Amino acid sequence: MNIKIAQALLPLALAACGGPEKKADDDKAAMQKGEAAKPADKDAVTLDAQQIADAGIEVARPITGGMAGAIDVPGMIQGDPQGVQVVSATLGGRVVSLTRNLGQTVRQGDPLAVIESREAASLKAEVEAARARADLARSIHRREQRLFSERVSPEQDLIAARTAAVEAGIALRLAQQQLGATGGGGGAPNRIAMRSPISGRVIARPATLGQAVEANAELYRIANLSTVALMASLPPADAGRVRPGMRVEVTAGGRRQDGRVTFVSPVLDETTRLVQVIATLDNAGGRWRPGEPVTASILLPAMAGDRSVAVPSTAVQSIENRTVVFVRTPTGFRAVPVRTGRRNGDQVIVTSGLVGTERVATTNSFTLKAELGKRGEMEM
Repeated sequence: MNIKIAQALLPLALAACGGPEKKADDDKAAMQKGEAAKPADKDAVTLDAQQIADAGIEVARPITGGMAGAIDVPGMIQGDPQGVQVVSATLGGRVVSLTRNLGQTVRQGDPLAVIESREAASLKAEVEAARARADLARSIHRREQRLFSERVSPEQDLIAARTAAVEAGIALRLAQQQLGATGGGGGAPNRIAMRSPISGRVIARPATLGQAVEANAELYRIANLSTVALMASLPPADAGRVRPGMRVEVTAGGRRQDGRVTFVSPVLDETTRLVQVIATLDNAGGRWRPGEPVTASILLPAMAGDRSVAVPSTAVQSIENRTVVFVRTPTGFRAVPVRTGRRNGDQVIVTSGLVGTERVATTNSFTLKAELGKRGEMEM
């Protein structure tokens, strides 16, 4: 009797539990729920290639075996000594024309000023007289050649005529050179034009229209600042590690530019007991002005066998008291904790955390930091 009752109640018990199929479904749901509850990688940022491009994030490999260090030193921007020229009056007289104002550009050979001068009139008259004498001497020489060929004139007359023609030609060239040394041109016989010796910009114009000037008086100052020089002074111990050709990073007021060391003085300055170092900078865009104070970092090359890893300073971020670098992954980026060392200009040495084969975010990495920050706020 008991056995029969148990057999009758068994189907009801299985129906109440849902049977083996329901149990399997419940177990699968529990597993899925557990996977959903598994915490995601808190240091990962998921981005596709288009999102990375839209964010302006650039990726590059770290530099290995880069720099042994940097020497930071204050410096001063100076114009190229060959890039500043003074336009002076070659003759005394009165300024009757000034063709350029401050800041305007000029090309080599452009007339800048016209001076009215009695001496200019004398020089031009001498050129004309010398040209007339040379023409006459050449004419006489041709006639003597013809007479000598016809056996009418003796050879000594031909030699005398040839000598006179040569001397007249020399006198003409001398008169032309003297006029050319003054600038020449100017239109009227008593006027000469002062021309620019280089291409550049007008940085000074002390002359005024109608002014009476003496010879060698400054009229204009022209500067070609497409290249400028960085002047710095180093202690002898540091200067001994610097060589021409080394890279220099110049910074001032949010601006940065690379240059190259071109000169390391072999002697010490008698007053400061320091060594002068000069580097050149391309200044085609007019970024630097002579007399401007700057900070220079002279980057020293690494020694042989150095396998140090360096990343741009823009790649390093601080998150929750950790120093991290964002490394590219198949799904985006991951914040990798690193330990940093010295700075070499705009590079930071990474002493641990990277091996040098990774691809890291070098620009706009702060957007990845912000993305992790927003995620943390949402979780809270």
